[in-house]
Amino acid sequence: MKLELQGISKAFGSFYANQDIDLTVEDGQIHCLLGENGAGKSTLMNVLYGLYEPTAGHILVDGKPVVFRGPGDAMAAGVGMVHQHFMLVPVFTVAENVALGAEATRGAGLLDLEVTRQRIREISAKYGFHVDPDALVEDLPVGVQQRVEIIKALVRDAKVLILDEPTAVLTPQETDELLDIMRQLKAAGTSIVFISHKLREVKAVSDVITVIRRGRVVGEAPPSAPPADLAAMMVGRPVSLTMDKAAAQPGESTFEVEDLTVTAPNGTKAVDGLSFRIARGEILAVAGVQGNGQTELTEAILGLQPHVSGSVRLEGRELLGRSVKEILRSGVGFVPEDRTVDGLVGSLSVAENLVLDLYDREPYARGLAMRPAEVRANAARRVEEFDIRTPSPEAAAGTLSGGNQQKVVMARELSRPLKLFIASQPTRGVDVGSIEFLHRRIVAERDGGTPVLIVSTELDEVHALADRIAVLYKGRLVGIVPAGTPREVLGLMMAGVTPDRAEAAATAREDALEDNGSDYDGGAL
Repeated sequence: MKLELQGISKAFGSFYANQDIDLTVEDGQIHCLLGENGAGKSTLMNVLYGLYEPTAGHILVDGKPVVFRGPGDAMAAGVGMVHQHFMLVPVFTVAENVALGAEATRGAGLLDLEVTRQRIREISAKYGFHVDPDALVEDLPVGVQQRVEIIKALVRDAKVLILDEPTAVLTPQETDELLDIMRQLKAAGTSIVFISHKLREVKAVSDVITVIRRGRVVGEAPPSAPPADLAAMMVGRPVSLTMDKAAAQPGESTFEVEDLTVTAPNGTKAVDGLSFRIARGEILAVAGVQGNGQTELTEAILGLQPHVSGSVRLEGRELLGRSVKEILRSGVGFVPEDRTVDGLVGSLSVAENLVLDLYDREPYARGLAMRPAEVRANAARRVEEFDIRTPSPEAAAGTLSGGNQQKVVMARELSRPLKLFIASQPTRGVDVGSIEFLHRRIVAERDGGTPVLIVSTELDEVHALADRIAVLYKGRLVGIVPAGTPREVLGLMMAGVTPDRAEAAATAREDALEDNGSDYDGGAL
């Protein structure tokens, strides 16, 4: 199915989120819409999916004009969409979620889930999804939940599938699996609109790339285009894709974790006897596949985990047993892995979110009363300093793009004196221009003498920021290695291989490849 957008514009009052956009998706093509967060990509796809009515322009399917007055019209025409934030009911089964809105019935209007189960099994077998129709959605990993969303679209015979930032919540392994799924869908004749800002993924899977910036198409490029050129098109200026930072000058080790253990509700050890230190002016990056204790580690430090033993000391002061407020007030800055759940109050304004942990202190409060003028003045400074793209500091934080929400959280945490800075997945769902900016701010905090703990599933980010790298596997510390440790060694360590064995295996593989081509089977492990 060929899909065309001609002169599409979408205005919200006097603000144009999209303006005069032309886009053609050919039959059986993966067409990437590349751009920064807030560039208008998702708005454009919401127009295409019938969630928004265009202010101007036309949509054509196989050369014929169509009007989508809602998602039902779009689905009837063969257009499906997988949103960045999944539209699933957690307490329903996979089959129940897939059936919603397109329920098969039998007899006197009774729901017939067996028809849906069979379709799920057929699609799952065809594409290797491995999805159980009777599994509860809340029990499924994020990557499998995304497959359920794709199945929902395919059950409705989608010929064009819109994937809105599909890798924003996935681990690297899940991302690779998704890219393989996209290739299979393309081979089966499905056209895909791939919305993203991640250059590595875009280049790996796209047939053609359209770049959008501030609501307008600024160019089209093949996937062979140099990453630096694509980044410059996205941002409107040259962007450094590598983090140039001076070597760390570590001082005294002021943050110490000893034999830290976190016991999960089921009795297992989510964190199992971790010990490490971080010096002033040093970044320790924690690497590992999501779900190996990283979340529990950072939450234990902040006082959010109930069943914790061991010791966590900052400048000689024990943090375990203290309240979250006490820990934050002791000089700990914390950026959580899920900004929408733990980092922001979406209904509050940007200005209010920028003082969430200081709202009751001078200069933002006097006695029991807040001082709105000071809150507004602080917001104006931080919006400019961190390039937070918002219609107004009074706009609700939940209305901002993901990247700009992350900037709000980072601005709040980095705008007060710190004795320790912790950031979990600091650039998840953030575009290349914002990544460059946020990385610079993290390194600047290090250079100011603050111990920094970074948790990331992105090895590129770990390499860019780390002075030392700690690898977690099943809640235990596999090892702490230098920043320059090769990606392949880190990958083996993330699977539980000790540093010595991982390095030996990587070296053996390189030697075997030099001698025998690609026949080496990894036998050193």
